Amino acid sequence: MNDINFRKPLRSILFVPGNHPRKIEKVFDIGADEIILDLEDAVAIKEKDTTRECVKNVLKERSKIIKIPSGYIRVNSLDTNYFFSDIQAIVGPWLTGVVVPKIETSYDIHTIEWLLSQLERERGLINGSIDLIPIIETAKGLAQIEEIAEASSKTRARRITFGAGDLTADMNMRWTNDERELYHIRGRVVLASNAARLDPPIDTVHLQLNDLDSFHQSATRSRDLGFFGKLCIHPKQVKYANEAFTPSSDEIERAKLIISAFNEAENSGSASIQVDGQFVDYPVFEAAQRTLRGGSCGARRQSTSAGAARSR
Repeated sequence: MNDINFRKPLRSILFVPGNHPRKIEKVFDIGADEIILDLEDAVAIKEKDTTRECVKNVLKERSKIIKIPSGYIRVNSLDTNYFFSDIQAIVGPWLTGVVVPKIETSYDIHTIEWLLSQLERERGLINGSIDLIPIIETAKGLAQIEEIAEASSKTRARRITFGAGDLTADMNMRWTNDERELYHIRGRVVLASNAARLDPPIDTVHLQLNDLDSFHQSATRSRDLGFFGKLCIHPKQVKYANEAFTPSSDEIERAKLIISAFNEAENSGSASIQVDGQFVDYPVFEAAQRTLRGGSCGARRQSTSAGAARSR
């Protein structure tokens, strides 16, 4: 069973087409917390087989240099002819984790868990060493998200995410720039994740590549709704995702003040106090602790306004 403690921060996870070797060469130095080499949407059918070997070899060579697993790979979905060959080809000590699209049932989670466990055992890896990130991308998957999250919590999966492009298309929704149509979906993803005691989920991509203002707003909204991290589809989005999910220096200092004052009060027998006019009890105290954990990747400068983000 997973606990609710944060592990490695995944503020930004950058997708890179697996069939673009020149792009792959550059992405590891951009500053994303993790990289996903893509075998699914970005790769034409005729290139699936060769791309599979390409991304595996990239991670193998990189892991020789950094001496640890070096990235995620998004495979094709379970209902395709490519899924099994993808998984068989890519599993090895070079792989951080597998991202699986279009998860629709808890059975999908258990099937992937079984297959990964068998391959880890066969290849001399520690059981559960390869992470799993399920993507919810269909109405059926969203309708069963509670069961999917609960199944995930009993496996290697630490967090889930969703794909707004496929999901809004499947539900005949318009995916707008202000994303108001995603509030209900985001709420369900966060609720299911917390109920299953998973880590906070990762937010979907943002399609407007030249509008960093709206990307920054999207990432900030998702942070406020309970996400921790965002999928990115262009390198220039990475620093704004990192910023949105990194507490500012002022937020960290405020959290420290709350924690210190509350600890002192609790030692004196009180569990409800005021700190500079703000009511503080256990939930507020715990929120301050989460802020400090979120700041483990370093404090950012004071919050960037939308306009400032656009002008950088």
